[in-house]
Amino acid sequence: MLVHVNSSSGLPLYLQIESQLKHAVAAGAVKQGDALPSVRKMASDLRINPNTVARAYQNLERDGVIRTVPGGGTYVADSVPGLLKAEKVKRLRPLAMQVAVEGTHLRLAPEEILKLVQDSLDELGAKS
Repeated sequence: MLVHVNSSSGLPLYLQIESQLKHAVAAGAVKQGDALPSVRKMASDLRINPNTVARAYQNLERDGVIRTVPGGGTYVADSVPGLLKAEKVKRLRPLAMQVAVEGTHLRLAPEEILKLVQDSLDELGAKS
């Protein structure tokens, strides 16, 4: 199973599913065109409400990460969403702020925070 949820983490379950599936796609654990479990199957495997999985899938489809074929299943999207750079930056800015705040709260130097982000990019195989 690609996804594991933790009900005591404080993060909503649907966001955990979204985040883990986005990470799996970015890391290449699932490839473009790969089939994903149905909403009912994933909900059953995770022992959660199907509406939670449906919400995560709807958000992932809206973001262009997955596509649903009526009566045919759910698949990793064939192409990266064609968002304008400004929209991409707008979506990423709150996450960057969260990393900056957490790093500062933990009293890490700005260079250490940047190195952590760079290491994560390197781990994904992304080019800076």
